[in-house]
Amino acid sequence: MGDKKNHSVVFFLFTFLFFVLAGCGTEDVESKSAKAADKPIKLSYAFFAPDSTFPAIQMKEWAKELESRTDGKVKIDMFYGATLLEANNMFDGVANGTADIGLTATTYEPGRFPLLEISDLPSGYPNSEVASRVVNSLIQEYPPEALKDFKVITAFATEPSYIQSRVPISNLKEMTGKQLRISGGLTPVMERLGAAPVGMSQAEVPEALQTGVIEGNVSSREVLKDFKLAETVKFVTDYPFAITSFVSVMNKDTWESLPKDVQEVIDELNSEMGQFAGKYLDKHVEDSMKWSQEEQELKVIPLTDEESSKWDDLLREIQEKAVQSADDKGLPGSVYHERLYELIDEYSN
Repeated sequence: MGDKKNHSVVFFLFTFLFFVLAGCGTEDVESKSAKAADKPIKLSYAFFAPDSTFPAIQMKEWAKELESRTDGKVKIDMFYGATLLEANNMFDGVANGTADIGLTATTYEPGRFPLLEISDLPSGYPNSEVASRVVNSLIQEYPPEALKDFKVITAFATEPSYIQSRVPISNLKEMTGKQLRISGGLTPVMERLGAAPVGMSQAEVPEALQTGVIEGNVSSREVLKDFKLAETVKFVTDYPFAITSFVSVMNKDTWESLPKDVQEVIDELNSEMGQFAGKYLDKHVEDSMKWSQEEQELKVIPLTDEESSKWDDLLREIQEKAVQSADDKGLPGSVYHERLYELIDEYSN
């Protein structure tokens, strides 16, 4: 009888301890799970240019808004100035997971974006805001084949580019043979006008100008201050050329791993951030030109009406060829071209 009683007591104590320990274990697992849930999602974001440039400012604004709208659920680690990926390997680097997100200019990949090459050409964009809204809309309406394995985060564009040179250029004769830095999409434009285009990333331009490798740069005018180019180039030809389109892409696996509420915030930021970038750049261009003219004695060189008409005629031929080339490849070049001007008109009014 006594032995049975003792056995019952031992069994009771053993059972009690088992459930106590099991409960502690459950609480420990739940505690760890809660802590894991509270830990923010960290994403890496790469860009090839310095953090003072307008695309980098857009990156910072996007990251701030994403963190705010997700209540701190997402944190972004920024890598500017080609510290993680460079302009020539941005897409590959995001595809293989070196960075979760990358921002680059599509003109650094000639031939990879045939439809965007049409809208990048001189088209009468009044400013960066309109160009950014147009490019963002076109990418959503006509998704580029080259981006099918990425999630597009946002897209925007510069204002039209202008010749920024060490010597004045006011006519085709003065343009002949000039070694001018361009991004990929401007090659046929500058060749048609008689220049000798040199392809390189914007980050390489300051040194190339200082060492005489190039005689000028063809780009939107914020770089005069951002890259201190106005310390070397002293003339801007007052004729608008092509825009440069930027696209921010995320690794597809990274995108699919994100919670749905985070994905929704990223989607709602897409068009907003494109418009933000355009507005910011337009104001920044004003500041850049003021600084360049007042502190660096930069001069704006106008074209005569006759000279401007000559340039217009030559460049119109290039856009017509780009449209025909896209059509010949089975792409909707003509439809895209028509839609381009509809959007420019819509967003300009």
